[in-house]
Amino acid sequence: VVCFTVVIFSLQTKYDFTSCRGVLIICLVVLILFSILCIFIRNRIVDIVYASLGALLFTCFLAVDTQLILGNKQLALSPEEYIFAALNLYTDISNIFLYILAIIGR
Repeated sequence: VVCFTVVIFSLQTKYDFTSCRGVLIICLVVLILFSILCIFIRNRIVDIVYASLGALLFTCFLAVDTQLILGNKQLALSPEEYIFAALNLYTDISNIFLYILAIIGR
């Protein structure tokens, strides 16, 4: 449901999320550093915060990658890059699923 909603939103919106790709990469590096911190701090609340931030971050990546595939924004993927585009969507959706599973499973 989350992925379907984000895809529909990125189809409908006039805002260009592709320009936010650099910010998302920086947020991903911060999330990786936070995951290293979570290894040493074993707390349920910290794990839920980590999983929530990860799900939110990859939801934003899904919106950006959907707009990259559509191509009518500042950045776009060419039709020859369909394997890369499919791989991007697959990793985004699987990461969202894993983070939601981590939230529910605790």
